[in-house]
Amino acid sequence: MRIVLTAALVLAASGAFAADPAYLDDRSTADSLVRSLYNAVTRKEYARAWAYFGDAKPSADFDAFREGYADTDEVEVVTGDVSEEGAAGSVFYQVPVAIRAVAGDGSESVFAGCYTARLANPQLQEPPFTSLQLEKGNLKLANGALEQALPAGCGDGPPAAPATPGKARADAMFRATYDKQCDTLGRNAMPDAAVPEITEVRHRYSDAPESEPDRVGYLFRFSCFTGPYNTSEVYYFGDAYGEVEQIRFAEPDMDIRYVDTESAELDSMSIIGWTATDQLVNSFYDEKEQSLTSWVKWRGVGDQSSSAKYILRNGEFVLVHYEVDPTADEEINPEVVLDFDTGP
Repeated sequence: MRIVLTAALVLAASGAFAADPAYLDDRSTADSLVRSLYNAVTRKEYARAWAYFGDAKPSADFDAFREGYADTDEVEVVTGDVSEEGAAGSVFYQVPVAIRAVAGDGSESVFAGCYTARLANPQLQEPPFTSLQLEKGNLKLANGALEQALPAGCGDGPPAAPATPGKARADAMFRATYDKQCDTLGRNAMPDAAVPEITEVRHRYSDAPESEPDRVGYLFRFSCFTGPYNTSEVYYFGDAYGEVEQIRFAEPDMDIRYVDTESAELDSMSIIGWTATDQLVNSFYDEKEQSLTSWVKWRGVGDQSSSAKYILRNGEFVLVHYEVDPTADEEINPEVVLDFDTGP
């Protein structure tokens, strides 16, 4: 029996996306309130969307409000850093917003602007209680990609924190490449499922003079898929100037042969070439060591697997260790295939 491994094992497909996104009704923060509004619009729950507004309704009446979204099939929304200020027993929040609206004929439009939300002091209210509500929204047609259209800030409250260099570009690259592949970008994905984990990385090139300061980079980790025993992640690496590249990871192409058809007794195992993968499985980043590791379970009990370790060297993540546990013997007993793990 012969098996050839040419990258991480293909993860099981998650099935078609649901017709509607998961129900979201979160009034705890101003930005979650805006996301709830467009969640209701996408699900065509117009009465719920209408209820998020206070006395200053966005249309003359509910019928006009509902008619305004009659041709809208889907709305994707991103929000920026919220500012706030208090006045007359209330707190007012300013929310930078950009949306991508998909019409019934498939055409798309991007709008951007600001929403204002108001919360009357809960300690001073009498029944009936009034929750956080939207006061008004002012969005205009915008050019370019969704993340690029998002305003840097709104209102006169505290200024928005500066965005991580390259974040918008990494977001755009991930969405463009994996729109049809990753569950986290599906219509049934949880809100913020595709928001990356960002780690600042200070590193040096081996030939850099001692007087030269450390380079500053940013590692962007996007969750793509979550299965019964494997998850997959996509990584991008950017510099302090906003330049970003996707990381592709080297892997040995393994020729594995078994004595029997049950894959329980190994006959031979050898490297017959090299390949690369654009995703890591069950991955972890060690900030101290500046290393990425992955562990691919070939079956749920974990007795068959492959694992890899990559260390950041001269601005790239280099494969330094690889192990394979090829036998279905219900024991965790991997064999080292290669080992160049001598540290950064």
